[in-house]
Amino acid sequence: MEQAHDEEMSNLRAPHPNDLDRKRIERALKARKRYRYVVPNVRTTEGGYRIESPCCSRNIDKEGGVIDVALLQYDMEHGIWQLYRKDHDCGQWNFHSSYERLPELLDLLNVDPERVFWQ
Repeated sequence: MEQAHDEEMSNLRAPHPNDLDRKRIERALKARKRYRYVVPNVRTTEGGYRIESPCCSRNIDKEGGVIDVALLQYDMEHGIWQLYRKDHDCGQWNFHSSYERLPELLDLLNVDPERVFWQ
């Protein structure tokens, strides 16, 4: 019984990741402008979600393997979503922008006007 209480309290502190928002992200990514012919994966990670996809352009992975596209983290303290892009040269996530609502973040990610996510 104590373990169930601990899990419940943990869920109150950390609303993300959760399956509902993971599915929302997967559905939203179908509207992206770049590389629409590949199927990205939305993975859960502590405090958010990591998006990965096959590298069709071969700009990052010459073999066309799966690469990291974006990291979405929910900042509970400030009630905002933070979007990160991957610097593939050094293998590090770099902060890109923050949003009050997940749909705003997904809109930017889907359009990617600077081509920093869907490379």
